[in-house]
Amino acid sequence: MSKLPDPSVNVIFGGTGDLARRKLLPALVHLAKGGHVDPRCRVLAVAIEDLDDVGYRSLARDALAVAGVTAADAALLCGESMHYHCIGKGAAADFAALAARLTALEQAHDLPGNRAFYLALPPQVFVSTVEGLGNAGLASSPGWTRIIVEKPFGRDLASAETLNRQVHRFYGESQIYRIDHYLGKETVQNLMVLRFANTIFESVWNRDRVEAVQITVAEDLGVGTRAGYYDRSGGAIRDMLQNHLTQLFTLVAMEIPSAYEADSIRYEKIKVLRSTRPIAPAGVVRGRYGAGTIGGQAVPGYLEEVGIEPDSRTETFVALELYVDNWRWSGVPFYLRTGKRMGKTLSQIAVRLRSTPAALFDSFGAKHETADTLIISLQPEAGFSLHFDVKVPGAPFRTQRMPLDFRYDHHFPPMPEAYETLLLDVLEGDQTLFVHADEVEQSWRLYSSVIATPTPLRDYPAGTWGPPEADHLAIPDTDLWQETWTGKR
Repeated sequence: MSKLPDPSVNVIFGGTGDLARRKLLPALVHLAKGGHVDPRCRVLAVAIEDLDDVGYRSLARDALAVAGVTAADAALLCGESMHYHCIGKGAAADFAALAARLTALEQAHDLPGNRAFYLALPPQVFVSTVEGLGNAGLASSPGWTRIIVEKPFGRDLASAETLNRQVHRFYGESQIYRIDHYLGKETVQNLMVLRFANTIFESVWNRDRVEAVQITVAEDLGVGTRAGYYDRSGGAIRDMLQNHLTQLFTLVAMEIPSAYEADSIRYEKIKVLRSTRPIAPAGVVRGRYGAGTIGGQAVPGYLEEVGIEPDSRTETFVALELYVDNWRWSGVPFYLRTGKRMGKTLSQIAVRLRSTPAALFDSFGAKHETADTLIISLQPEAGFSLHFDVKVPGAPFRTQRMPLDFRYDHHFPPMPEAYETLLLDVLEGDQTLFVHADEVEQSWRLYSSVIATPTPLRDYPAGTWGPPEADHLAIPDTDLWQETWTGKR
């Protein structure tokens, strides 16, 4: 087994909140069970509720049970290594008391002063929390200090630039870990292996061989209990496109980094964003789901959801076309599509290769307008499939498109959750899977015109693949890119 990360105190702001209950605490349990963290590590949950250590441990055990963690596994975290601190109203004295509590914990358990601050907090209290930590002297320590930030990091370019300035008042870029949980998925990380470790793919990964790339993140769920937040936060562009889909886009389009390490990889991703052409309004379609049917059940439209204002102009679907103006990708469209209440839940990347120059087999059933397509599936089932034409045995002579599949669950044990990977990377000081300040700002800059001048909202029934006005912003092989392994062949 590799060397354990140095022992630390993991401070979770928002320790009683939904993210901590559903994701962070289970991830920490699984890391402890796997022997990936030093047994001397401590968890210090911070929130406004009036609890003590014993009360929080009980809350954590209940949350872990709901998350499917056994009592025996929960005991790895919810014992003497778990603590709680009430931050009160978040005044200067409250943060000073937190600093004193941290020092006392470290002295009592002979810890070296390594601290990870996880801000599992609403965006509106992010700045005040960073300022409270910095003014209390918690931007540095005898060991290392790292601060972990959840999306959204800003809601437009101006707010993202302001947030970066504010956090950089206290923390250097090497201390800041901006989480996009999509980057913690094993299949997303495998994109670089697929490309750069396999000549068969890297040799065709360019404008000469690739006709189009489509990145789809679809959900069959509606806004649910997040309706009010989703409507106020700005919909699909801010909630999904600017972060998750854009991260996938940069990983697909980037040049080979000089090394598999954080600075080299993030530099190449930033180059992609800087090389991306300004988005034309004709290359953007926004949509909003109406009433329809999902899984045989009738579901309401967006405006009928509880918590949505009747005059809302928030989109639940967006499709757009990007072009990267560099040597590798000149002229190749990248279609980014995401939406709620769609035909099924899937996240995938479709790389459509150019058709052969001669229609040799058209008369035998091959369609010359089709082409070989690589489908990289991120969820619900991880893996990839390469679709190409083969001859059907026997007579008469005819061809048929068939897939060559690889599925992770056929060859490997269950993959770790994204947060397990990301939290371990924080403890190890590896920023490879985290977003740089320049990435955040370049991404917001790319979509500034889309946000400032929104296109008309197009309706689509729940259970479909978005408004028909967006059909031109997709590769034509819809039977492929709407496929999952549990669906049709």
